[in-house]
Amino acid sequence: MVVDDHPMWREGVARDLTEAGHLVVATSGEGRQALRVAPAARPDVVVLDLQLPDIPGVEVILGLRAALPEVRVLMLSASGEPQSVLDAVKAGATGYLVKSTAPAEFLDAVRRTAAGEPVFTPGLAGLVLGEYRRLAAEPATSRDAAPRLTERETEVLRLVAKGLSYKQIAERLGLSHRTVQNHVQNTLGKLQLHNRVELTRYAIERGLDD
Repeated sequence: MVVDDHPMWREGVARDLTEAGHLVVATSGEGRQALRVAPAARPDVVVLDLQLPDIPGVEVILGLRAALPEVRVLMLSASGEPQSVLDAVKAGATGYLVKSTAPAEFLDAVRRTAAGEPVFTPGLAGLVLGEYRRLAAEPATSRDAAPRLTERETEVLRLVAKGLSYKQIAERLGLSHRTVQNHVQNTLGKLQLHNRVELTRYAIERGLDD
């Protein structure tokens, strides 16, 4: 699903996605309309602009995640301001690209977003990781006992925290890409987390990124 208030840009993105073999189930130029349409369209990935004419993109993210907990949101915005990026990720965005991103990189980012991988324009990934390090350094009011992970799940989690892609983890551990995905999904389920960004924060809080 593509949500952007500029008709030519919205149609161009939808066309690129269709030509690359993706099914565009809906498009919208407004946040409230997107929230009305999404539950029936049930997109796997929403490509969302941050600046919309009616409500902020962050509010749209929160609404999408509430209606469709499994949806992946890829921000595609003209703004690369650090606070905009952090606000979007904290609201539940899986990734964040600026609109100057090359078409091939954008299409690759959509595929990776659908697989649950966090995707960021170069330079923004370090910003997000730095923020999670800062939050992890803050004293927690309480810490529940960590669920028991298998040795392999812990190994995969450690590599996720280091920022490796699923492909890189698979190559390093001699596993298939699908097996790595399964380990990540099992770990998310055990920890009651929703995406890889939350998983990374969990790992950093426990020092697994060293």
